[in-house]
Amino acid sequence: MRLGIKRYLPTGLFQRSLLIIVLPVALMQAAVTWAFFEQHWQTTTARLSESVAGDIAMVVELHDRSDASGFDATAQSVFDTIGLSVDFREGDVLPTSRRTAFFRVLDRTLRRSLSARLDNAFWFDTTRYPEYVDIRVEVDGGVLRFIAVRDRVFATTGHIFVLWLFGASALLTAVAVIFIRNQVKPIRQLAEAAEAFGRGQDAERFKPAGAREVRRAAHAFLDMRARLKRQLEQRTQLLAGVSHDLRTPLTRLRLQLALMPDSDERRAAQSDLADMENALEEYLAFARGQAGEEPGPIELALLCEALADDAARQGVDLELDFDESLVIDGREGALKRALSNLVSNAAAHAGQVRLTTRRAGQRAEILIDDDGPGIAQEDREEAFKPFSRLDEARNANRTGVGLGLAIARDTVRGHGGELRLEDSPLGGLRARISLPL
Repeated sequence: MRLGIKRYLPTGLFQRSLLIIVLPVALMQAAVTWAFFEQHWQTTTARLSESVAGDIAMVVELHDRSDASGFDATAQSVFDTIGLSVDFREGDVLPTSRRTAFFRVLDRTLRRSLSARLDNAFWFDTTRYPEYVDIRVEVDGGVLRFIAVRDRVFATTGHIFVLWLFGASALLTAVAVIFIRNQVKPIRQLAEAAEAFGRGQDAERFKPAGAREVRRAAHAFLDMRARLKRQLEQRTQLLAGVSHDLRTPLTRLRLQLALMPDSDERRAAQSDLADMENALEEYLAFARGQAGEEPGPIELALLCEALADDAARQGVDLELDFDESLVIDGREGALKRALSNLVSNAAAHAGQVRLTTRRAGQRAEILIDDDGPGIAQEDREEAFKPFSRLDEARNANRTGVGLGLAIARDTVRGHGGELRLEDSPLGGLRARISLPL
């Protein structure tokens, strides 16, 4: 039962806050309205209608006992004393059409009162005259027409009370909407700034605002962002120093090997040196991440064509099937390196590689399919771990140290997306990348 109700509750903070404020007020006003109509308005209206019905019944009885000349004097006396206008229409009949008032309870109350006091047939209209009620009673020889002041028949202030009540509710709701929106706006801005920073974008215009607790969370976010930026800068500087320090001895070793006579030992040493350089490049690329590159718009069609050209220079025939209208925001160089890793990994284990881009709702999908041996489903998550080397028919990074997929997923997540491995329609492995548009 609890889960069933929870399913229909709003999920947003603005909607929930508005519900918390408006719902109790609406319920309270509904109870007040019901109590007013049930205990006061209907009771007052019923008593007024009964009073007028009693007066009409008395006039009808006087008409039955009087002749025509005597009744005229009686009608004048009734009008002078109780303000009820009476007119005898000889030979007339009751109308057959009937119009119902907007508040039908008025007609029901008056009909109930007249039925209780009169044995004669009657007809009335509460809608024709704004200030009066037209009541007609069938008598011998014709119809008695009564024009009664509306205030004497009904309690006419009920609709005014309802209008004030609903007007106050509308005003309260409008004030609540404005107030809650102003309170939720800083929280939404904080969430957007955090999401942008997670994608590597720096929201420079973000400033703490809103309630004290929200400002405190915003200041904590700014402090955390500053610490992370300092750590990234320190890491980049450290990596630059490490890269320089390691490349210098490697260069000397390469020069020394070049001066040595050709031999099996020399070729083995040169191969080991190349592996060390490749490993160093992968370590630095994994640790460097996306530092030093500013985000901007990326046309996926142009990016796919550039990947196909790079793959062609490496002897890989990359099939393309792309949507030319897709444009995302991100770091083009980092994303290109990630896709290049995936394409190279696919080409190393398959004969056919296909790159597809398409729109999926509010996201862009990039699919890299191959017809290779693939990766077992239970090993796919293991393949994303840094330095992972799969020993099956397909290795996640045969020539490297196991960082290709880790770098690719880290880059995709840095753009607010996700990278998954699936079965490919070509029979091998599919790398599915989902990025926000």
